[in-house]
Amino acid sequence: MVLLKCQAGPLATRFLKRFLVLILGGEERICFLDDEITVPLGTMRETGDFVRVQNAKLFFLGRKDNQIKRHGKRFNIECLQQAAEDLCQVEACAVTWYQQEKLILFVVPKDDLEKRETLKELQKRLPAHAVPDELVLIKALPLTSHGKVDISELNKIYQNHLNSRRRDSKLSGAEELWERLQYLWKSVLGLLGDSTGISKDAVFLYSGGDSLKALRFYDEIEMLVGKAVPGLLEVILSRSIEEVYRHILKILFSDEDLLMNYDNVVKRKLSGNSGEELHGKYIKLKSERGLEVASGLISFIALSRGNIFFSMNFTKSFMQPTNTVQVGVELLQQPSFQHLVTPSIMKSHAQEYEMENRILTVTNKANKTNCCSVQQIPAECSHVTTAELALCIRWKSNTRKCVDASPLVVIPSKEEVSASVYVGSHSHAMQAIDLDLGEIKWEKNLGDRIESSACISKCGNFIVVGCYDGLVYVLQSSDGEIHWTFVTEDTVKSSAVVDPSSGLVYIGSHDQHVYTLDIYKKACIWKLHCEGGAVFSSPCLSSSPHHLYVATLGGLLLAVNPVTGNKIWKSFLGKPLFSSPHCNEKYICVGCVDGNLYCYTHSGEKVWQFSTNGPVFSSPCISSLTKQEIFFGSHDCFIYCCNMEGNLLWKFEATSSVYGTPFVFQSGDLKNKILLAAVSTDGKVWILNAKSGTAEGVDKLPGEVFSSPVVWGTKLVVGCRNDYIYCLDLYITGKKDS
Repeated sequence: MVLLKCQAGPLATRFLKRFLVLILGGEERICFLDDEITVPLGTMRETGDFVRVQNAKLFFLGRKDNQIKRHGKRFNIECLQQAAEDLCQVEACAVTWYQQEKLILFVVPKDDLEKRETLKELQKRLPAHAVPDELVLIKALPLTSHGKVDISELNKIYQNHLNSRRRDSKLSGAEELWERLQYLWKSVLGLLGDSTGISKDAVFLYSGGDSLKALRFYDEIEMLVGKAVPGLLEVILSRSIEEVYRHILKILFSDEDLLMNYDNVVKRKLSGNSGEELHGKYIKLKSERGLEVASGLISFIALSRGNIFFSMNFTKSFMQPTNTVQVGVELLQQPSFQHLVTPSIMKSHAQEYEMENRILTVTNKANKTNCCSVQQIPAECSHVTTAELALCIRWKSNTRKCVDASPLVVIPSKEEVSASVYVGSHSHAMQAIDLDLGEIKWEKNLGDRIESSACISKCGNFIVVGCYDGLVYVLQSSDGEIHWTFVTEDTVKSSAVVDPSSGLVYIGSHDQHVYTLDIYKKACIWKLHCEGGAVFSSPCLSSSPHHLYVATLGGLLLAVNPVTGNKIWKSFLGKPLFSSPHCNEKYICVGCVDGNLYCYTHSGEKVWQFSTNGPVFSSPCISSLTKQEIFFGSHDCFIYCCNMEGNLLWKFEATSSVYGTPFVFQSGDLKNKILLAAVSTDGKVWILNAKSGTAEGVDKLPGEVFSSPVVWGTKLVVGCRNDYIYCLDLYITGKKDS
């Protein structure tokens, strides 16, 4: 027996009558799936196949599960294929989701087909998120031995198309460049269906862009012009479309007359000072009341993304007896720290919280289809086991706009002082939140959006954070009052790092400089121009040898003397570095958008590189909890674990790209397992076994996530693009305190 069911979906209603889902079953025949032993008679199975009825025949159209998420909306790529097949110029077509980034429509044309006109026609028939990024003409669709369209072969065809286009790219002049640039802008931002013009002052990140889309825009432009455009990515991330256009013109054409003349163009110019030293440069803003900086030092532990552990001025240990912590000053990156906490700090389950069906656990059996897959070396599948951990929302705090910054968690040694979470938002707001209760201790509005993650000063009295207005803000940790601001020449997305011995603060800027600040004397000690481009990521400080590592969007990895600002060595990787470098006593590691994780010695010798199948924005997490293993994510949707020799130990397939940095932790309340917290951009929060890579638990936040998680005890804190900062409780299934 064959039944057909109408398939309703998010696309226009004119498609609904065309799509039917095939259902198989009957009174006499039974279909067994997987490990089923008995099935009731008359059971009907939904095949997941889309079909069309024509002349009493069924025509296969595609799979129901061919759904993708694009520009924040889900749709089935078969709908694009059907819309294209309806066009009279199209003989046959197929669609691919190339590298999970670009929607490519392959067309076998009937007659002469004009690409631009065809795309315009599709824009009329489809919602904006279903319009293809590119249309490629081919002579015939490649087929597998089973007669199905060969998607892998189509991807090869498109890759060859890209290579050919790069070789043959020619622009007639400035006017065509401006036209093509606007088209690429709309294409990358998913605005091809929008007939509204682009303002010359439009800024990519304020128009719906992010780092991932900026990288794609950058690649598309370089492909268009047929050559590398130095400094382009920095301009895309911080300037207007007109300034992007002007920057490209300067590379392509020497004739100044080709430059477009617009009135009222405001362009922020870099400082003419090319020296490496600068003293006393700062701007002081008046706060609402007089400031009194506490003379005493605060004892605390501070945790930030990637297992950055900073502890100061301990008079006693917070830790359980099984854990040891050095009294006094800990290294800035302390991989041996274990997150085991005493009952005096863990007040976590004294209150009840509404879960609202938020608990999700992984319960897949070994022979079922998994929502994720784990692969280990040797190359054999390791299936997701039944999870013991569950996650539920403890609290959430509304920041009123996206939270891309990662949280800073500070735990004071005084038991009467509650732990705090510090995080900034696109709304310009910087919040300090009670870690246990979720209550806002204070909120401070800064001059522009905040993507920089905060760090705490050596004394514990100040929070340091960068801002889009080009300022580095030094705020009092107790109430958010401004202590000092330092001005750079461009946006500050970099997160500051503090030298635990000197108390100096190091931070980068999109003005292509790294700065060393004395926040107590309110002075810049030195600044260094990084000829490799803007400093997007956070500097990394090594105590032995005493080096400061800086990565740039120009693809340069620099080792700098933290005292003098002199360059020690540099390595050019060729592609932008969004990832922050992280180190241990032997090596320094950094991810690159060329898909590699690079490992260097402290003397600048490249030891190895590990390749993934997508850009690496995630910063590496190095922790001695797992014997010096390295954890990081990739745009290919995998979370990777390598050893210090660069060998893959395991990889876990998430459900979307992994942008944030993983976090290794261990808690006595979670059976002392060594666990890894990681997030994928679709909002999934993954808790993995750090040794095997198997999933222990998973939850999903209601928005995209570009923030990195931080874990203290059984509390996980992370930002989300639905405007909230979340704290999740982790607990063993069935053993949550009531």
